Amino acid sequence: MARILYLEPVGGIAGDMFLAAGLDLGVDRGALLHALSGLGLHGWRLEAQRAERHHIGGTHVDIRLDGPQQPERHLSDIQQLIWNCPTLPQRAKERAVAVFQEIGRAESKVHGIPLESIHFHEVGAVDSILDVCGAAVVLELLGDPEVYAAPPPLGSGLAHMAHGHVPIPPPATVEILTGVPVRHEGVGELTTPTGAALLKVLARVQPPPTFVAQAVGYGVGTKDWPDRANVLRATLGETHEGRGELPGAERAYELAANLDDCSPQLLGYVLERALELGALDAWVVPATFKKGRPGHVVHLLSDGRHRDALRALLLEETPTLGLREQPITRAVLQRRHDEVHTPWGPVRIKLGLDGERVLNAQPEYEDCRRLAREASVPLKVVHAVAMAAWMKR
Repeated sequence: MARILYLEPVGGIAGDMFLAAGLDLGVDRGALLHALSGLGLHGWRLEAQRAERHHIGGTHVDIRLDGPQQPERHLSDIQQLIWNCPTLPQRAKERAVAVFQEIGRAESKVHGIPLESIHFHEVGAVDSILDVCGAAVVLELLGDPEVYAAPPPLGSGLAHMAHGHVPIPPPATVEILTGVPVRHEGVGELTTPTGAALLKVLARVQPPPTFVAQAVGYGVGTKDWPDRANVLRATLGETHEGRGELPGAERAYELAANLDDCSPQLLGYVLERALELGALDAWVVPATFKKGRPGHVVHLLSDGRHRDALRALLLEETPTLGLREQPITRAVLQRRHDEVHTPWGPVRIKLGLDGERVLNAQPEYEDCRRLAREASVPLKVVHAVAMAAWMKR
């Protein structure tokens, strides 16, 4: 089973609403504040309180600033703050940096300025840095779920920002959400650049797989829109595939690409890289394609976290023009190692368990290989002796 977080931007999305929805789901406030405390940003405090919009109650978050005015920051300044933070988990750092890179890319394109020259105004302020880093920490504290989202509403009108009056949605928001499903509706700025970047980087804007809801939280925005509740609904749950099967049943994804013009050396490299990038398994199957051409089908098995990286690997490192992807249910036995002694040394035995019942046992190949080479004994002999020793136990 996979953990799922489904976001519904009923009244839009901003960084503080993501943070508020996480707290409303039950994220530990003390753990969140501890993770943010190492950023080196002084003179701020997080206030969370109950609020209501259109009779929907939830949590509203405000970042209050008591210190001196903060300087304008470049992307490199913000990245340095995040990478140097000793209290942020590594994965949260990577996600937060990716969000700011997406904002910087959009600002650079909109204003025609090199990325390294962009001055962050609204999104470089203390509250925005805390919102983005806080959102990344929320995902860690929720158990690193797969995040899905409904298309956000963009709003309409004019807004005053550091660059002057700009149309709503702001140009940076539109640029960030290029290629993402959106809803052109509402009045006012419903989706901010920070909120857009959080969706673009952290979520898949598409319907989630079938899942069982376990908790629902509402992040309440500052403004009260006349035509809709200004809330971000966040539903946390688990997929139900695999219920009644083996205890280790979980959701996974199989990626496949047909290759009829790929060298064996490249195939070997792709499999090696896939495993390094977090693939659960990787294999190649020979096949015959159209016009009688012999070739191969590359299969990669992935969890939700590594799917994007593996998809990019197939598209960038192989000559394929496309790939297939499908969700599957993966039943996994529990695993444990025993150890047996042979005349040449110890060998670990890998066990596959269903509860306490052993369904499979296999000597570890690397142990047998090492002993066979050291003792100049056939590998099959070491393997057989190790297996026999375990069977006698």
